[in-house]
Amino acid sequence: MIAAIIKGLVLGFFLAISVGPVIFAILKQSINNGHKAGYIFVAGISVSDITLVLICNFFTSLFASALNHRTFIAVAGSIFLVIMGIYTLFFKKVKTDEANNILEKSFKTHQYIGFFVSGFFINILNPAVFIFWFAWTAAILADSQTAPHPLEYRAIVFGTCLLFVLSTDLLKVALAARVRPKLTPKILLNINRLSGLILIGFGVALCWGVLQYGDQIK
Repeated sequence: MIAAIIKGLVLGFFLAISVGPVIFAILKQSINNGHKAGYIFVAGISVSDITLVLICNFFTSLFASALNHRTFIAVAGSIFLVIMGIYTLFFKKVKTDEANNILEKSFKTHQYIGFFVSGFFINILNPAVFIFWFAWTAAILADSQTAPHPLEYRAIVFGTCLLFVLSTDLLKVALAARVRPKLTPKILLNINRLSGLILIGFGVALCWGVLQYGDQIK
């Protein structure tokens, strides 16, 4: 099943390097709230990807129905991104001690649950992620028909892909954790402002694109 592993790695590579709001959200979450919050945020993203893969493979009609409502999903996703962006841009504060050093944060269980839920929805409300998994699932389903064990082939492809993407997301959190201690309050404030603008930009672009061209996508 070397071919299935290679295909899964290629698929994971494409998904990992795709430039979207998720990569900026991971870095923002990790830099602002620490590596533990970043890992939990990534866990939410990973669970949403697993959910989409399972729906694609075993509940095709449900997934097709979701695609028929992609405009609603896109608008909901864009609103979610814009709200996150506005909060980060205008309301996210950098807490410092008397020596102007960035304070380490401690969070309660419900806050960590919030990080997980945010990661889940920022990924699953992105129509581009829906279309990505739908297109590749259809291609891999067709390709697996020529394999001796179709179900095993699909499991290896998607399992390899999901593990690769999860590994790259965890690496982003680890790198952010190494950079975080070297940041000054001013730099962190500027990072928050930039992240907020990026999230708002993605949200507006997503909504505009779907409302303008959504009816042309079949």
